[in-house]
Amino acid sequence: MKKLAKGLVLGVLALSLAACGKSSIPGAPGTKDNGKKGGKMVMLYSSMQEDQLKAIKAGFEKKYPDIKMDYYFAGTGKVITKIATEAKSGQVASDVIWVGDPADYISFKKMGILAKYSSPEAKNIDKVFIDSEGFYTGARMMNMCIGYCTTKVKPEEAPKTWNDLLDPKWKGQIVLTDPGTAGTTKYAVGALMANPKYGQEYFKKLKANGAELESGTTATHNKVASGAYKVGMMLDYVTHNLKEKGSPVAFTYLDSDVISIFSPLGLVKNSANNENGKKLYDFILSKEGQEILVANNLLSVRKDVKQKGVTIADIAKHAMKVDLQKLSADSKKMLADFDAIFKTK
Repeated sequence: MKKLAKGLVLGVLALSLAACGKSSIPGAPGTKDNGKKGGKMVMLYSSMQEDQLKAIKAGFEKKYPDIKMDYYFAGTGKVITKIATEAKSGQVASDVIWVGDPADYISFKKMGILAKYSSPEAKNIDKVFIDSEGFYTGARMMNMCIGYCTTKVKPEEAPKTWNDLLDPKWKGQIVLTDPGTAGTTKYAVGALMANPKYGQEYFKKLKANGAELESGTTATHNKVASGAYKVGMMLDYVTHNLKEKGSPVAFTYLDSDVISIFSPLGLVKNSANNENGKKLYDFILSKEGQEILVANNLLSVRKDVKQKGVTIADIAKHAMKVDLQKLSADSKKMLADFDAIFKTK
């Protein structure tokens, strides 16, 4: 598994939602208690789907009934804006950060937002998912490929490669999330733009084929589920969750260039509830926490957790290689180039 994981992240480091931002407890963000001594609350900022956050919250509070877990969730763009604004004011009002794009954590490190932390659970996670300087640890894995509406598209007709989306038969029937709002899409678009097989030309052709943008991950998936679009650039776990709730959607793991994304946890430096932040960090990485994620159709980063469906080994065979450092360095230019293609009349 160790050898496999290294091969994957040479395709994960190499591989490397949106709703209106809100908190699970009104008025709680930034509230100080005696958390540094093991206090009464912990705050998480995340771009994860709220159903998954609620599942983590329930599991954590069952294990630590004396600690109330609060969260602020929104699309990655809004979460990062909130973090940056608070950092300029002197302190990020969260204890733990968990957003979709691992390249963002390179920026968090440079901004001095994160604290070094070595979780005792890290012994069960391959080192390729852990920052070499100890500032973050991968906590979930997800994959960006192509989803489709099953009332409009038969399985044998569904796109099997990224280039299949350029077929005229999909003209005006393609949707993707604005990468400026969603970290997972930002990662995926950045990966495709940096790959010589695709680049800006691919997105120009995609736009010419009538691809449309939605402002958030949830909206993109719901549009395909409703049949408003036949196909979309979609996440596996969000698609599978909708399918389990009865929506007519399916997901295709592409034959090549699957964009696999590991989503890290970061402990906020000098946070109000630092010790509880460590407890939450450890819980999410624990076997118990990772099994909650697997039950919600995410891939676990742990070696000792049984996956629900597709495995890391399956993904590794088809994953695109991505340079995480380059992705972080080129992020602003990539977004500007994308906007010039999709938002210029």
